[in-house]
Amino acid sequence: MNILIFGPNGSGKGTQGAVVQKKYGVPHIETGVIFRVNISKGTDLGKKAKAYIDRGELVPDDITIPMILNRLKEPDCKVGWLLDGFPRNLAQAEALFEALKKDNIQLDYVIEIILDRETSKKRIMGRRLCANDNNHPNNIYIDAIKPATKDGKMVCRVCGGDKLTARADDQDESAIDKRHNIYYDTATGTLAAVNYFKKRVKVLEVNGLPGVKDVSEELLKKLK
Repeated sequence: MNILIFGPNGSGKGTQGAVVQKKYGVPHIETGVIFRVNISKGTDLGKKAKAYIDRGELVPDDITIPMILNRLKEPDCKVGWLLDGFPRNLAQAEALFEALKKDNIQLDYVIEIILDRETSKKRIMGRRLCANDNNHPNNIYIDAIKPATKDGKMVCRVCGGDKLTARADDQDESAIDKRHNIYYDTATGTLAAVNYFKKRVKVLEVNGLPGVKDVSEELLKKLK
């Protein structure tokens, strides 16, 4: 089963991707990891990508897409794959789809986690890290994982730790808005890419508003 997954920052896309990976035993392919591996191994594509990255420029699609295709052809992808983080815009979607078709690689499903922009932003800004364990989920805007209170003070809902902090980048509204401007753009951005795929493959729309467990159940039900 070969899958692309989309969702705005704050939608729980990474969490749901992990659920799909565990259920179907397919590798979770993230473009950022592909870049790092190619650069660390000193591949020809990695060297070309590094030159752009070092200049603070975006790596062109004619370098990125071959990297992705090479990864999708590795032995662990024979059982399928879950691609996350690409494409980010309409042009990349068109180029990726044509490249997959040319290499006879079938795209079975596209998952779209739907969440409105305001809720996505609140979820990002509502994240709180527990000093005892950063993996303890706490978010002041999500009822299911809202921090507990003790003596009028907010504490970790898992361990009761009283040191909850917010990451600086999670509070950077301009950075969040910039990422969301790209994602929610239906003309040339990420949602334009999703709409492009809707005309070509089966797109599974999943409501991202409920709790993590409910979203997972809906997603796995639709994947059957």
